[in-house]
Amino acid sequence: MHSSVFHPRRWRAALYLAMLGGLAACGDTAKLPPTAGMGATPTLPPPRSSLIPTVKIAPATGWPEGLAPTAMAGLNVSALATGLEHPRWLYVLPNGDVLVAETNAPPKPEGGKGIRGWIMKKAMAQAGAGVPSANRITLLRDLDGDGKAETRTVFLQNLNSPFGMALVGGDLYIANADALVRVPYQPGQTRISDVPVKVVDLPGGPINHHWTKNVIASPDGSKLYVSVGSNSNVAENGIEAETGRAAIWEVDVKSGSHRVFATGLRNPNGMGWAPETGALWTVVNERDEIGSDLVPDYLTSVKDGGFYGWPWSYYGQHVDVRVKPQKPEMVARAIAPDYALGSHVAPLGMAFSEGNALPASLASGVFVGEHGSWNRKPRSGYKVVFVPFAKGRPAGLPIDVLTGFVNAEGKAHGRPVGVAMDKRGALLVADDVGNVVWRVAGTATR
Repeated sequence: MHSSVFHPRRWRAALYLAMLGGLAACGDTAKLPPTAGMGATPTLPPPRSSLIPTVKIAPATGWPEGLAPTAMAGLNVSALATGLEHPRWLYVLPNGDVLVAETNAPPKPEGGKGIRGWIMKKAMAQAGAGVPSANRITLLRDLDGDGKAETRTVFLQNLNSPFGMALVGGDLYIANADALVRVPYQPGQTRISDVPVKVVDLPGGPINHHWTKNVIASPDGSKLYVSVGSNSNVAENGIEAETGRAAIWEVDVKSGSHRVFATGLRNPNGMGWAPETGALWTVVNERDEIGSDLVPDYLTSVKDGGFYGWPWSYYGQHVDVRVKPQKPEMVARAIAPDYALGSHVAPLGMAFSEGNALPASLASGVFVGEHGSWNRKPRSGYKVVFVPFAKGRPAGLPIDVLTGFVNAEGKAHGRPVGVAMDKRGALLVADDVGNVVWRVAGTATR
């Protein structure tokens, strides 16, 4: 006998499945090849907006036993560590120890409201982003140099969605979702029990749309640079909710005073210093919902005082008509990025190549961890690429370094996030769906 009792959970689940299926069937499909949105002069077609956003997600499954990503010719990939909890970011200490931020989004009491917000929250959970945050940093130590961590310790815990890390002298700085904090560090230390000291508040809740905050130190150690993403897609929550956001901050190490270094960067994450020029570079996630071919995410040098368009324009001075009120005076100031990575690839990690342990084709340039699209059909990203540099500038199309994160059925075994160079010149990749830190080394080296 069928029950006529109303079950809210079953109804919501059925509605979710029906609506997610409808979203997958609707929306915009890319008309251009992925490479059209890459390089120094990407193709920017007219925007295509729709009431229902394009949703194309690779459901997260994790890695079956014995499987791993596929490395380019001349490289081997192995697991430095497995069984982590949503590893997102990496930092290599001077002695070779690897710090891993096991983290996810903090509670967002004002985020994800309404039917659309609820659908997107469910969709992101399907993509592997719905797990609780472990709120800790784990230390990995490879004692014998075989590319596998024999020692794993809880280095620092009870943090608030930690992400970026930077060591300056005897202090380790951690960028939490709402504050930059520091703890004392001694070389070789495997656990820190000190309570973190706040250096400066960072824009946080209650929406905290882009919660990840990264931090790197200037080469001389006098300044810290902190990336702060926007609180929305295109300021739909009001420009007042964007105070101090879509920006890179500069923080004075001694005083803790800060200023905004550059603005108009929708969601900057990875940062690094170019070896040849000393310029600051970052990777940026651009805006969604104006087509599968727009807008290319990008890699760019960052000028002190520079404005990069968000929210009023994209890729320089291309006006986004969705933003009200318009501000032509801001659009006129917008700097076009240096290099397009492709539309919706979601670049997060970046690391300049170091040393000569990898093939010569990877000796000069930037590794980028592309977390993968949700707002594009077909999918883009879900891989690690290398952008070659010549004379301090990007030169040529991205080279695929690590692929195979999505299987033939469209399910994600893993998703790359943070990337870093270890002390022997190998590339490390944090995989937050596979719960692995991968190590990519040349076939001639370990």
